Amino acid sequence: MEDNKIRVGITQGDINGVGYEVILKTFADPVMLELCTPIIYGSPKVAAYHRKSLDLPTNFSIVNSASEAASNRLSVVNCTDDEVKVEFSKPDPEAGKAAFGALEKAIEEYKEGLIDVIVTAPINKHTIQSEEFSFPGHTEYIEQKLEDGGKALMILMKDDFRVALVTGHIPVSQIASTITKELIQEKLMIFNRSLKQDFGIGAPRIAVLSLNPHAGDEGLLGTEEQEIITPALQEMAAKGILCYGPYAADGFMGSGNFTHFDGVLAMYHDQGLAPFKALAMDEGVNYTAGLSVIRTSPAHGTAYDIAGKGLASEDSFRQAIYVATDVFRNRQRDKAAHANPLRKQYYEKRDDSDKLKLDSVEEDL
Repeated sequence: MEDNKIRVGITQGDINGVGYEVILKTFADPVMLELCTPIIYGSPKVAAYHRKSLDLPTNFSIVNSASEAASNRLSVVNCTDDEVKVEFSKPDPEAGKAAFGALEKAIEEYKEGLIDVIVTAPINKHTIQSEEFSFPGHTEYIEQKLEDGGKALMILMKDDFRVALVTGHIPVSQIASTITKELIQEKLMIFNRSLKQDFGIGAPRIAVLSLNPHAGDEGLLGTEEQEIITPALQEMAAKGILCYGPYAADGFMGSGNFTHFDGVLAMYHDQGLAPFKALAMDEGVNYTAGLSVIRTSPAHGTAYDIAGKGLASEDSFRQAIYVATDVFRNRQRDKAAHANPLRKQYYEKRDDSDKLKLDSVEEDL
């Protein structure tokens, strides 16, 4: 395997959905194999079944681990000893078990340094639940599994349009009580750092949406803006983070205001994702910021309604590959840029003249 190629670990997701279809369609294009070395964590038999059922030309090699993956080839690591039956469009606990096995293996090999980034195909959040997986989704599981202290931030993105969430997969009834000044500030810090480190934006501008209709109408429709959101933004602005708002959410996207910012921070899941998916569903990417691992996924779900029909578009999955590899390179550049910082310089006044000194001079003296 060539060292200069980014090793992309791909989890199979729900085998009864469109995961394998979008994966195999993406890598039917040989140009994608020049971009990276892709390794699917899943089942060679299931992959072959999808390929035959959908009449796709994509070839792949079977390997025991990512360490055996060859350049310019799509490889599949077998993550299950069980015979798994594919039944398109059917929610099945066995399919959930297979999805979890693939995710677990990918995380394990990432920790061993065998892959560089992870791209996850869509899962069924209900069928994957078990004693080992009791999380609302990929994001929360990966955050806990890495155990590196990082806090995850979900970002939905297409090109320069990026929407992040203060609260994620929680019931609507819990949103208002969950939002605190400290939580908003935590998410703003992660978002700001990610925009700099992962996307190479020197001074990112972040718009923050309100919680209540019309931004609370000065307390008439709620006081969270006055008591929580605005104070949070003022404190972060004092620390140098370019954050603005809170903006009324109803007209912010439709008016095109989002185009003036590098990122938009929404208060809850549907507030941010409903307009995002209306504007950018086909090529949207879900990126998990704030963690040591670079993880992306397509913006769509299992799409049971079209599973097995050959109708699924691979555009979103292809973009997920692009984002993962771009972020990996950006992090490498950021790391290199900060590896050898300039030595501290200072002036020392002596004999009525200012003389530039370096730390090394002081050490010599």
